[in-house]
This record gives sequence, structure tokens and C-alpha cells, in this order.
Amino acid sequence: MQQHQYENYRHLGLNIAYYRKSKGLSQSRLAELVNISRTHMSRIETAECAVSLDVVFDLCKALEIKPMQLFDFRI
Repeated sequence: MQQHQYENYRHLGLNIAYYRKSKGLSQSRLAELVNISRTHMSRIETAECAVSLDVVFDLCKALEIKPMQLFDFRI
């Protein structure tokens, strides 16, 4: 992840966490649904790593939301 994009990844992670919690899912369960580790899921939500679009699209499918919802940053 490029450092100048950190805030965007942070907002993305916050949105993922928001929708995950609104569905009543744990990080572990959501990670299972998208076939990634719970540690990777945590790192995505806390902006400790970049995330591929493949994973973003899988997250959207699992959360039953549109990708644009994850990128609607409430600043």
C-alpha cells in the first residue's frame, strides 16, 4: 500500500467492519466466507495491508452489498 493512500484504506476498512457488524458476523466468519484468514481480515479492517479487488468483490457478495457502499467514505 502506498502511504498516501492510507486514509482511503482506513475508511474502506471501517466500512467493511460496519457492514460486517450490521450483519452480525465475526471477523472469523466473514473471513471463512471469502476464503481468507481471520488475521488477513483484521489487517484489512485496520488498514495494515492493501486489499485486492477480488477480495473486495468477495466481501461485497458475502455482505450482500454493492461495491460502491464500501467506497462511500463518511469523512
